[in-house]
Amino acid sequence: MAESFLTLMADYDTSSQFRMDEWYGAIQRAGFTGTQTPGLNHHISLATFPVEQEAEAIELTKQIAAAFAPVEVHVSHVGLFAGSRVLFAAPEVNPALSALQRACADDRPLNGHPWTPHTTMLIDSPENIVAALPVLMEKFEPFRGTITHLHLCAFWPTREILRVPLTGEK
Repeated sequence: MAESFLTLMADYDTSSQFRMDEWYGAIQRAGFTGTQTPGLNHHISLATFPVEQEAEAIELTKQIAAAFAPVEVHVSHVGLFAGSRVLFAAPEVNPALSALQRACADDRPLNGHPWTPHTTMLIDSPENIVAALPVLMEKFEPFRGTITHLHLCAFWPTREILRVPLTGEK
């Protein structure tokens, strides 16, 4: 199967990863496996690119990581997207997170949709999403974390291309 697209993602710090692993693990232990991509760090998707733009996406990722400092976020709520097929935890939008996303996406919609910062916990049928919501809510507590890395991957099949720390001043 040929790769379909590239996604540039913002990865959370180690402490945030552990916290979100607890939420994700509780959902899985309750019997909900979903169709989300396994094995990736918890992240916020920032931009997508055609596979033909891999070299440009790599260069952009490096430039942005060198320009931007780690971004503090407040993961404050959970939600569902229209159609109830995606259960997510989400940060409050703040100026630093918005600036990082704008630098990555150059105002392009993300997979045809306006950007909504979120971290997917489960992609499944509406019935399973509704049933999994109480499981997540039992474990969920808002927290402050940090976006520390940019991560570029190709999808279907999944191929990790590049992961770089945010080291700049912005």
